[in-house]
Amino acid sequence: MTITLKSIPRNPKKLLNSKWTAVRPSNKEKHFMVVKLIAPEQPTMPIEWVELEAVHSKCTQILAWRALIDPANWLQGWQ
Repeated sequence: MTITLKSIPRNPKKLLNSKWTAVRPSNKEKHFMVVKLIAPEQPTMPIEWVELEAVHSKCTQILAWRALIDPANWLQGWQ
């Protein structure tokens, strides 16, 4: 299955609960889920950050949502 950039949501609000695979896993953390959208300080500003949770360890990390578009680092879905 090939995932094109068109299939990746361009609206960060649609990323909540989406699943991602790290291309280069570290610490046995390969599969992630977007568990939170980080609201900006100013409500009129767009969402820039999401919180990812590793399925294996439940560790979380904050990431700019646009970084998920880079196929060199992330693949949409669990591969």
